[in-house]
Amino acid sequence: MRPVLDGKVVLVTGGAGGIGVAACQVLADAGAYLAISDIAEEAGQAVADSLSGQGRNAVFIAADLSSESAIENLIAQTVAHFGRLDGALNNAGKEQHNLALDEITLAQWDSVMRIDLTAVFLCIKYQVRAMLANGGGSIVNMASGLGQIAIPNAAEYVAAKHGVIGITRAAAADYGARNIRVNALLPGIVRTPMIDRLSDDPGFSHLIEKLKMRHLMQRFAEPHEIGEAAKWLLSDGASFVNGTALAVDGGALAN
Repeated sequence: MRPVLDGKVVLVTGGAGGIGVAACQVLADAGAYLAISDIAEEAGQAVADSLSGQGRNAVFIAADLSSESAIENLIAQTVAHFGRLDGALNNAGKEQHNLALDEITLAQWDSVMRIDLTAVFLCIKYQVRAMLANGGGSIVNMASGLGQIAIPNAAEYVAAKHGVIGITRAAAADYGARNIRVNALLPGIVRTPMIDRLSDDPGFSHLIEKLKMRHLMQRFAEPHEIGEAAKWLLSDGASFVNGTALAVDGGALAN
């Protein structure tokens, strides 16, 4: 049986850490040719080198997603290297500052919005152009359970992730008839270095146990479990899935 992503060219942003690293492994194991991007050049190159050492087809392309020109260049470099773009996992993100709304500065608000929402818009903008030139494709945007609910001290992150779901549906409406599917993943809490950092922050640490109990499976996700969901949405097995916000949260949003 052929791998489900056999030979598909997939771009993964935020591929140097957490969910991104695990997703790259899952997608590469499924036969994808990977363009891995991150602002962390050394870590991102290490991911690409590791996959290449396993006989996978992977290249690292550094990009600062706060810049539109950098995003445009990232897509162009991906197409120049592989000849096309079939899929994208827009995974790069920035965590909240763990402050009540009235304590958040405009600079802090803008910094999260720029990466967690505006960069997603810009990635989609240039990804769809590349995919239209190749007859279609699949885009998966990393939202969050906080795209549908809220917790204290995370207004900028909650607002951005609500926006990711909105732009996912808008893009699905714009391009579904042109053979480009656009969907979003809504993880709950995932065991990543970011969560480890937040667990040590007094503004967030008191919420950890409550959040764990909210997950009906009473554990947090492992990063590869999110990667598996992304793999399915990127594959032809999800050929009629478009504009959906798929919760991968152990039942947290059902609680």
